[in-house]
Amino acid sequence: MIATIVGQLTAVRFRFGGRGGACSATITDNTGRCSLTWFNAGWMRHKLQPGAIVRVTGKVSEYRRLPQFANPKIDFLDEDAQPVDESQPPEFDAVYPACAAISSKALAKLVQTALPRLLPLVAEWHDEPFLSKRKLMPRRAAIEAIHRPNSDDQTEPARRRLAYDEFLQLQLATGLARRARRAGAAPAIAVSEEVDRRIRARFPFAFTAAQDRAVAAIRADMAEARPMNRLLQGDVGCGKTAVALYAALAAIAGKQQAAIMAPTELLAEQHHREVTRRLAGSRVRIGYLRGGIGAKQRRDIIAGIQNGSLDLVIGTQALIEPDVVFDRLALVIVDEQHRFGVRQRAVIRSKGATPHYLVMSATPIPRTLAMTVFGDLDVTTIDALPPGRPKRSTRVLRPGEHEQAWTFVNQRISAGEQAYVVYPLVAESETMDLRAAETEYERLASTVFRDRRVGLLHGRMSGEARQSVMADFAAGKIDVLVSTTVIEVGIDVHNATVMVIEHAERFGLSQLHQLRGRIGRGGKAGHCLLLTASNAGPAVERLRVMSSTDDGFKIAEEDLRLRGPGEMLGTRQHGLPEFRAADLVKDADLLRMAQRDADDMLADNAMRKDAHATELRKIVLARFGKNLGLVDAG
Repeated sequence: MIATIVGQLTAVRFRFGGRGGACSATITDNTGRCSLTWFNAGWMRHKLQPGAIVRVTGKVSEYRRLPQFANPKIDFLDEDAQPVDESQPPEFDAVYPACAAISSKALAKLVQTALPRLLPLVAEWHDEPFLSKRKLMPRRAAIEAIHRPNSDDQTEPARRRLAYDEFLQLQLATGLARRARRAGAAPAIAVSEEVDRRIRARFPFAFTAAQDRAVAAIRADMAEARPMNRLLQGDVGCGKTAVALYAALAAIAGKQQAAIMAPTELLAEQHHREVTRRLAGSRVRIGYLRGGIGAKQRRDIIAGIQNGSLDLVIGTQALIEPDVVFDRLALVIVDEQHRFGVRQRAVIRSKGATPHYLVMSATPIPRTLAMTVFGDLDVTTIDALPPGRPKRSTRVLRPGEHEQAWTFVNQRISAGEQAYVVYPLVAESETMDLRAAETEYERLASTVFRDRRVGLLHGRMSGEARQSVMADFAAGKIDVLVSTTVIEVGIDVHNATVMVIEHAERFGLSQLHQLRGRIGRGGKAGHCLLLTASNAGPAVERLRVMSSTDDGFKIAEEDLRLRGPGEMLGTRQHGLPEFRAADLVKDADLLRMAQRDADDMLADNAMRKDAHATELRKIVLARFGKNLGLVDAG
């Protein structure tokens, strides 16, 4: 929230160090007090004086139960300055984020100088009836009001218009990308009832109704001579991998090749083990390609990919190396797509002429986020878990209660079960006061679990070392596995029933949900214990969401509300710009409206017939063309 306060400085403090130290102060008016902090601002040391009357404007947060302004704009006023003069119309000062090269005040001055000259150049893309029906203000008026409002009543309508423009441009871009990809020619792979029966016989369970619906959508897509572009998502343990393997086997039954790319070696290894076990005794020839394997083994796998002697290839981003050339790649399956960059995803798709494309996401994605980050894909959701899946319980343990976690873990180990203990860091850091996996592994192994078998797993270990540790844990040779978030997806040890997560407040809710999805995967109930360094406040309240529901979609919606899309899914990896005016949580109605309008504009080819829409098309291609693979065909 942006706010302005007029008051008196009652305390001023300076801390030296770094690039000029920090200045802090307390401002008081007749309603209370706030703290003010400026970082890297040693130059302010001579300007801030106790007793000065000032006006500060900036973003407000909470620190030690007090409202806090960080790096606010400050104006020094006369001693008789009043917080509000209700007899005069209010004055509005635009506040812009400062950067290394220019201050907020200087940027505001530049904008206000340039605004009168640039406003006449602002084009409108829609006629008056279009805007009136959607209750949107004209674009030029919105830009002027957002920089130079005459009243508070103007700012929100102006923001909504600009937010709508952002959504519309993105929906047009993803719509164009979707059409371009559907225009290509892909191998048409029809799955007969006999092939369907043989594939299903490979699974020791019947698919759920939700899995059957997903299979039906994929079969229909792959039967077309145009490429499938589909996102397969669902909650932890819903059976996405089985559906993806069905698709791969359908491609192989059609005499084609399939590839599965995973973001980490640990997840790729898990897929390889699962697929190899599932297809034991079949004629499917499987290859596994990752970084760090021997030169001869790598040459043999690459040769098998190129000459077609391998039907299914599983691997990490080693699959996108230039010397990896497929003979007849018809299906690309990408697990955890948002963990890959734009270039990586484009390269794996280019390994075939125009392969079918299936994306899996183990992170349930709110609808508004799916419409933006995955807007160029058709979405299939597996919305039910297999029957008989035991429930997981989750508890939040505050300081003073942490010993309860270790007592409980020892009890479950004595009952023949296994446990994970998860830390946010591999090694201790000089800049963060957090416990780390390597140090805590030594401490836990010598104290709390000195009579237990304790293992260590993290991403800096070699692939062989990680595989050895996971094999020992899966075989029951390790009682407690101390780990980082490397176990977040793809790890499936049925006897692991307990997970302790240290510094749980440092994780996003969706990531916590993914982590606890590793327990309770057999026939026994799972228990997740969230250890926090906070006794109260927003961090503890946020974690209570985890103890109130096991529904990944509800958790994802709350995570989106609290953290925003960029931090939640790492949407910068998708290559799309961050929104400046739009908010995916409170502007969901605008997003749906923009999607309908984009679909209508593309359906009647308005972007090529109308002059204003043609200008909009140029902007869309300039902003999104490179990242979404769009070209202007005229």
